[in-house]
Amino acid sequence: MTLPSSQNITRVVLDNGLTILVYENFAAQSVVIQGSLQVGSAYEPADKNGLASLTASALMRGTTTRDFTAIHEALEDVGADIGVGGGWYRTNISGKSLAEDLPTLLDVLADVLRHPTFPEAHVDRLRGEIITGLRIRSQDTRYRANRAFYEALYPEGHPYHASVRGSEESVAALSVADLAAFHQATYGAKGMIIAVVGAINASDAVELVRGRFGDWHNPHQPNHAPVVDAPVITAGKRAVVTLPGKTQADIVLGLVGPSRQSPDFTAAQLANSVLGQFGMMGRVGKSVREQGGMAYYAYSQLEGGIAPLPWAVSAGVNPQNIDAAIQKITDEIQRLTTEAISEEDLADNQAYFTGHLPLQLESNEGIGDTLHNMELYGRGLDYLVNYRDLIYSTTREQILATAQRYLHPDKLVIGIATP
Repeated sequence: MTLPSSQNITRVVLDNGLTILVYENFAAQSVVIQGSLQVGSAYEPADKNGLASLTASALMRGTTTRDFTAIHEALEDVGADIGVGGGWYRTNISGKSLAEDLPTLLDVLADVLRHPTFPEAHVDRLRGEIITGLRIRSQDTRYRANRAFYEALYPEGHPYHASVRGSEESVAALSVADLAAFHQATYGAKGMIIAVVGAINASDAVELVRGRFGDWHNPHQPNHAPVVDAPVITAGKRAVVTLPGKTQADIVLGLVGPSRQSPDFTAAQLANSVLGQFGMMGRVGKSVREQGGMAYYAYSQLEGGIAPLPWAVSAGVNPQNIDAAIQKITDEIQRLTTEAISEEDLADNQAYFTGHLPLQLESNEGIGDTLHNMELYGRGLDYLVNYRDLIYSTTREQILATAQRYLHPDKLVIGIATP
């Protein structure tokens, strides 16, 4: 396949700061939008946790020209769909339609992003749904272990300390006026990214996006929210949550990993694959689940992010096996940070990473998501063309040094939710 590159990706930056990326793909008659805006929970006041997420969720509920029914009828009439979701630093947008209906898709998207009215009845319903979801999650050991881990790893005031969706108390206190004020103060085209992929000429796609968003200027929109440095962990710690009546315990242990922009992120990805991803969840899966028989699941995850997110191992275990499972996971982290991985492990994971890439690009959605991430994390338009060389130029020594830089077995932060 021909990879997206500087030779076939059209990139245009509008005067208001919106970046448009277009990749023509006439293999199917659909078109996909993937993108994001420069707004998220990192921009919300500390006492209004969940505001960015609720605002994003409420955008599709009504605008100055369309009520809830009109928004969804406009999309349903042409078989299109739009999604908006809030995160820590970005609010993600997505959409799909037939190529001939892209003008309609963009009309509705621009309307909900630029002119929402936040109808009170719909906001009340959304607020109730979120609170109900939070109450359900509060009794889920997996969710509570993850929350305990994040709260122990990141100090209060750090964007990652609190949940994007907020707490029951903070969400209950949010008003329609809060949503309207947050939208007015933070939403705008500056820093926005829209990737368009599908059966449309690039120049036509650029002009369609420009026509809906080119005049969007919000003088109140802030610059990038400060990317808070990773906390310095000087000693290991445990945060334990007790949930009576449960039969399973969940554990999360790790530390802060590299951000997506870090030059050692690729080496960390390969190290993480060896630790708890490749095959049957890597070394952790083999040690804790297959050989030890201690876990219902066990894997590691490297999240990246704009600010450094965790590099952590998660496992669901019998409560009697908590300490034994933690020890086995710690042993595998110790091994990863003291011994270079084998030539065979390196070759297997390099082959997996490069072999998996075409699968990520099989759909317009996959291409659009990849283009968006390339722009967001500053990887350049030729990232995919250079990807194989990037993977195969990463050495065992670099992987070992990267694991040693971020993973310290004697300083692990551990979140536990147990009966």
